[in-house]
Amino acid sequence: MTQSRRLIGLDPGLRNLGWGVIDVSRGKLVHIANGTISSNAKDSLADRLVQLMLGLEDVVDTHQPNQAAVENSFVNKDGAATLKLGQARAVCLIVPARKGLKVFEYAPNFIKRSVTGAGHADKHQINAMVKTLLPQAKPESEHAADALAIAITHAHAGDLDERLSNQAERLKVKS
Repeated sequence: MTQSRRLIGLDPGLRNLGWGVIDVSRGKLVHIANGTISSNAKDSLADRLVQLMLGLEDVVDTHQPNQAAVENSFVNKDGAATLKLGQARAVCLIVPARKGLKVFEYAPNFIKRSVTGAGHADKHQINAMVKTLLPQAKPESEHAADALAIAITHAHAGDLDERLSNQAERLKVKS
């Protein structure tokens, strides 16, 4: 019997950090909640990171996910922007890890391919597929839609090692 899992997907951003929570039970995806945590652009970097951290802690405490999935960042031409994104990404890794969750990471193209079938899908395609796969979801922003896509990706592809290990254990018990 497959047990239910609650997953949180996180789309890192210093300005807007998207989050999406889904339940997975017997292969069925159920939307639980989604949102965006925004930091105040007028504040110092440290204060903005604290704002993201506190907001994400509240989301994790409220929705009690079992696992977290985070989008890997990509390096762009603006080194300073890449570093800031990396720091926001660190918040997305640290908060769930401190809450005892196993954290998984996925490349942007893998997420797009997993959800839409195309590794270079645009935001509209991702949003449309999220709404198709989670018809009850009404993402409040493109960041929340991306976070739901990350959670969906993890539901389909994540924790393969654990699933293989569980299957091997079941086969061993039958022997």
